[in-house]
Amino acid sequence: MDQGLVFDFYYISLKKGFINKLYYGQQTYDFDEGMLYFIAPNQILKGAGASPEDDLSGWVMLVHPDFFWGTSLANKIRKYEFFDYSISEALFLSDKEKVIINDIVKNIRTEYQANLDRFSQDIIMSHLETFLNYAERFYQRQFITRKINNHQILSKLEKLLTDYFDNGDLSTKGLPTVQYISEALTISPSYLRGLLKTLTGKSTQQLIHDKLIEKAKEKLSMTDLTVSEIAYELGFEHSQSFSKLFKAKTNQSPLDFRLSFN
Repeated sequence: MDQGLVFDFYYISLKKGFINKLYYGQQTYDFDEGMLYFIAPNQILKGAGASPEDDLSGWVMLVHPDFFWGTSLANKIRKYEFFDYSISEALFLSDKEKVIINDIVKNIRTEYQANLDRFSQDIIMSHLETFLNYAERFYQRQFITRKINNHQILSKLEKLLTDYFDNGDLSTKGLPTVQYISEALTISPSYLRGLLKTLTGKSTQQLIHDKLIEKAKEKLSMTDLTVSEIAYELGFEHSQSFSKLFKAKTNQSPLDFRLSFN
C-alpha cells in the first residue's frame, strides 16, 4: 500500500497488531493504540502491508454510498465531520468504548450474514447510525481528554496568529484564512472547528478576529496612526469595514477606544 489507495466507499476500521505504520493523511499511526479511523470516498489511505510478524485483530467495514440511497443517512452522513478529518485525526478509543463499538459491529455483521429480507437494510442502517452517533460522542470526548495534544494545538494556533499579525504582511496578504491556518497546523478545518468550539467556545474565524482586535487596540493605544492607516496595515481595503468590525467586537468605535484609553 506504499502508493496509497483511493476508495469509492466509506471505509471504517479498528485494527491492532500491525508492526508497520499506517499513513492516515499526513500522520503515521500505530494500531496498538486501538484507534478507529474513517475514510470517506476519494480520500487516500496508504501504508505498508501486513508482514509475517503481524498479529492482526480487529475489523474493516466498507459501505458503498449507494447503500444509503433512500434512507435517513443519505443526507445525514454529511453531518458526521470525522469523515472530513483527512489530515491526522483518528479516534482513540478507551477499552469501554471499544466494547460498545465492537458490539454494534457484531450486530451489523449478524444481520448482513443472515437471510436478507425487506427489513435487512433498515435494520443495518439503524445499527450503522447508532455506530456513527457513538463515534461522534467519542470524538467530542477526545477533544477534552486528549488535553496535552489539543492544548499543544491551541498553543501552536496562538503562535501562528501572533507571528502572522506581527510580520507586517497583513496589508498585502489580508487576514489569514481558516484554510491557511488548518493547513499550517496540519489539521482539517472541520476538526479544528470542533476542537475550538469544545475548548474555547469560539470558531476559528472568531479567534482570528480576536487577534485582529488585539492588534488594533495595540496600534490605537501606542501609535499616532490614523484609523485609516491602521485599517490598511491590518489588511482592510476600506477603513469603514475595519471600524464596523471593531465596534461589533468592542462596542466602541476605534476613535472612542483611543480617547477612552488616553
